Amino acid sequence: MKIRIDTHTHSVASGHAYSTIDELAKGARRRGLSGFVLTDHGPAMPGGTHPYHFGNLRILPDYIHGVRFMTGIEANIMGLDGGVDLADYLLARLDFVLAGFHDICLAPMSVAENTEAMIAALASPRVDAISHPGNPGFPIDKRAVVRAAVAYGKALEINNSSFRIRKGSAESCAELASICAEEGALVVCGSDAHYWRDVGNVPVALSVIKAAGIPEERVVNASVEGFLGFLEGAATTLSRRRRYRGDDAIAATTLPRRRRYRGDDA
Repeated sequence: MKIRIDTHTHSVASGHAYSTIDELAKGARRRGLSGFVLTDHGPAMPGGTHPYHFGNLRILPDYIHGVRFMTGIEANIMGLDGGVDLADYLLARLDFVLAGFHDICLAPMSVAENTEAMIAALASPRVDAISHPGNPGFPIDKRAVVRAAVAYGKALEINNSSFRIRKGSAESCAELASICAEEGALVVCGSDAHYWRDVGNVPVALSVIKAAGIPEERVVNASVEGFLGFLEGAATTLSRRRRYRGDDAIAATTLPRRRRYRGDDA
């Protein structure tokens, strides 16, 4: 098992990442990926993006250095209602929306409150997946969250960087993955790259997914077709998305979400 699209990457726009979009694309190509999603942090993260950043992603080409570029965000969950730090009309322009907890934006709460907020985010039609839900800094009722993800058709991320930077993540993420396997949940495997050489670098996350017995067809970015099918299935408003047809070339028709560009990178 391997991933074909890295669904969690950050550029210099996040304020604490160190590579440009071009460099991230080169990193994806170096790993043999078909594409990557740019998921810079939402505006509540200090030192990072302005909402205009997400509105203007539409100027970028569909292919950069030979790999498919997709627009996204790692939005910050801001309260018990599951609301995030970007307006709906901007979220609607993006291909993929991660939402997650960051303690600099929202202080950890009780298990019941963290669980309530995460389930509320999963209920949002704009949110596709939860980033690093196994973070032990925000303890949750894992089974309740997994069951909510199944009910809403959303994915839960196994985040490779967590094993390096979030103490206690190995045990927490392994438990979460096991529950996902038992409940038939969808998972997404992301690098959380903040430097171009880490794009597609997910060996520990994949090993946890395999050990839990999660089948490849439930890892939504293990294939291009699976990821694009997930995006289309998760969208309740089809005009939100670009509709996709084709194989690994990721050929796309034109939809209002963002203008397609033709040129050297197309």
